[in-house]
Amino acid sequence: MTTSEVSGLDLPRPGETPPSFHVVAKPSGAACNIDCTYCFFLSKEALYPDGGQRMSDATLEAYIRQLLESHRTDDVTIAWQGGEPTLMGLDFFRRANELVAEYRRPNQRVQQTFQTNGIALDDAWCAFLKENRFLVGLSIDGPRELHDAYRVTRSGKGTFDLVLSGWHQLRDHQVDVNILCAVNAANQLHGRRIYRFFRDELGATWMQFIPIVERATPATIAVANAGWRPRPDAARLLYTQTGDLVTDRSVGSRQYGRFLIDIFEDWVRRDVGKVFVQQFDVTLEAHFGRHVLCAHAPTCGFCPALEYNGDLYVCDHYVEPGFRLGNIRERHMLGMVASPEMRKFGDDKRGALTKQCRACNVRPFCNGGCPKDRFLESRDGEPGQNYLCEGFYEFFSHVRPAMHVMASLLQHNQPPARVMEWMAAADAGRSRNDPCSCNSGRKFKKCHGRVQ
Repeated sequence: MTTSEVSGLDLPRPGETPPSFHVVAKPSGAACNIDCTYCFFLSKEALYPDGGQRMSDATLEAYIRQLLESHRTDDVTIAWQGGEPTLMGLDFFRRANELVAEYRRPNQRVQQTFQTNGIALDDAWCAFLKENRFLVGLSIDGPRELHDAYRVTRSGKGTFDLVLSGWHQLRDHQVDVNILCAVNAANQLHGRRIYRFFRDELGATWMQFIPIVERATPATIAVANAGWRPRPDAARLLYTQTGDLVTDRSVGSRQYGRFLIDIFEDWVRRDVGKVFVQQFDVTLEAHFGRHVLCAHAPTCGFCPALEYNGDLYVCDHYVEPGFRLGNIRERHMLGMVASPEMRKFGDDKRGALTKQCRACNVRPFCNGGCPKDRFLESRDGEPGQNYLCEGFYEFFSHVRPAMHVMASLLQHNQPPARVMEWMAAADAGRSRNDPCSCNSGRKFKKCHGRVQ
């Protein structure tokens, strides 16, 4: 079947389809130019053992056309991830731009995003990204020794200097760029230090902190801890969302919550309105009943992942057998996104909440977290409790008073940054020797009362 024959074939009626959705496209598949120990996606090459992970022009054309014609909203995001998308080369993305210009409706505003490790960025790349107004996400896990713990080359060397070079190239070209930091066992105790590094040394004003949770079974845990390879020269085991054990690299549940609190206490005193942290923004949005991050939305199923060959999966975290919806060369993506299989996957997130979750007073903000992390038992022995539950509860409970203040400010047409005045008034009533408000157990003067 040709690409043109797929257009419009068996499409559901508009009332049965979402007005918009977010596709994570992986034009180079799982191929990458570094070898991060905790990367779950590197193993997905096992799904396509013939190699040659490179999106063809025909698949690229089908993707761009179907995505643009599927949206009933004016704003469309084209998200490029990997693996490592720079491996496709600049000509691939120049061709993508041509296709956007060809298929974009006059009223459509297209934003392209680009998640990269930064290793291959140079003047030509950054000039292109700036000229075409790409929003770039750069993966970096903190200062050198924290970043280099797991983000390494194929020879095991740290990548910090290479990534930092990419950051400076992006900044020199004034590319819109944000930081993606993976929170793991190596950096989980250093929230404030990492935040201040990004803010003060890199000058970053937008950042997100993603928890690393690598699941394993009793049969795979030893190999998983060794980097998912039975031998150094062997292929990785295919990572799937199975098992109730986690690797030594995984962030601890409470540690993730404490990590976010450590950052929040710094941010709410100094940086509201100047630095944007994804987790804080979406928590404030949730106070108005809006859920803009799939992990904490009541349902999911509108963020499929597209492999290089056109295979569409229900989610970036579920690129594995059993969760493939079809191929865009054979079936229009809108039909797959609106399919019963996709809707069941998305609705099951809410339907499978444990009794503990349903009764929890932070459920309106957490909504049980991502289904991929729901592999523990609840206090009642019910399966499906989120591994990160303890950390989520501590974080959402801790930030609630300040979030209420910011929500009230917005409702009264006041800037939420005025919460810093509220925080300053609270700090004025503290003794320097009082316990810090972050509940770290340290004195205020030795913790968040210390200005840097």
